[in-house]
Amino acid sequence: MGRLATESAFQILARANELEAQGKSVIHLEIGQPDFKTPKNIIEAAYKAMNEGKTGYGPTPGAVQLREAIAEYSASYKKVNTGIDEIVVTPGGKPVMFFTMLMLCQEGDEVIYPNPGFPIYESVINFSGAKPVPMPLLEKNNFRVDLAQLKKDINDKTRLIIINNPGNPTGGMFSADDIRAIADMVRGKNIYILSDEIYDRIIFGEQPLSIASLPGMKDQTIILDGFSKTYAMTGWRLGYGIMNRELAGHMSMLMVNSASCAATMTQWAAIEALKGPQDAAAEMTAAFKERRDYLVGALNNIKGVSCAKPEGAFYVFPNISSFGLLSKQFADRLLEEGGVAAAGGTAFGSFGEGFLRLSYANSLPNLKIAVERIAAFCAGL
Repeated sequence: MGRLATESAFQILARANELEAQGKSVIHLEIGQPDFKTPKNIIEAAYKAMNEGKTGYGPTPGAVQLREAIAEYSASYKKVNTGIDEIVVTPGGKPVMFFTMLMLCQEGDEVIYPNPGFPIYESVINFSGAKPVPMPLLEKNNFRVDLAQLKKDINDKTRLIIINNPGNPTGGMFSADDIRAIADMVRGKNIYILSDEIYDRIIFGEQPLSIASLPGMKDQTIILDGFSKTYAMTGWRLGYGIMNRELAGHMSMLMVNSASCAATMTQWAAIEALKGPQDAAAEMTAAFKERRDYLVGALNNIKGVSCAKPEGAFYVFPNISSFGLLSKQFADRLLEEGGVAAAGGTAFGSFGEGFLRLSYANSLPNLKIAVERIAAFCAGL
């Protein structure tokens, strides 16, 4: 248990809630959760399913109808052809990460993971007994992979490489050429790719390339995706993995030994999410783009702060190193003194030092108040 870490954003949220209970005003920019309601048609689909009696156990890898819908969606959007026997539905996206490590990794293996990156990657690598090897995502490279460094880091012990495109916490995106180059490095070797594509619908430019769509890569890739971000369904706890048939069988075995199955009624809601109108998802992305454009411009107008423009997800990762504080110190003081909850860059790995993650999954009026508070806080340092 000592190998496991936590998500600092939830600890920051708890402290922010304590301050609010004491009467302090706090703008929440710490949690990666869309501030929109789940679209009405999805809620109605769950309600209908419950009224029809879809409240019992379902198949461990997921309802056939949902896996068929995922296969159709994968082919049309990701350009990855798959079948229902290669899809496992899970209660949220995290089990796909966790189960992948349990299936593939053990003492003596190495796993290359994005740093700064989602903190649970490194946590579950450590839990598996494998060695975490950071893939530095640096501001000078627009938070993209350094292909030359990655090539050096791949060796006979490398068992898994994790990519998250677009990425949390930076909002950076690997180019199609980056993805092709990574595929060329591992194709045909005993190395798997965990491709975290949870944000691949929240993009502001070119659609990201799924590495599983490239020749020879589908069987070496585990795609992680879900419904939390695109459809504002974080609390519904529903995700899925796409992988080769053998791995899908193993992941189903881990599911039956842990969660049995994902909640049945949420799976029917997910079918509606994939097959129903996509207007709400498009509107959310348009709103995120408007917020991104405002926030990047406003942060860059604060003396001592510089902020790259992210290409996807709903985070900015401004550089605050000029103030001479460690990232965690800056974030802690910003919350206590400035009334803005944010995550220090090192909550996402050592290469996040000198940065701050702000989620713009909050309203534009609240973002404007947050910027005023951040500017006042910085001016006082």
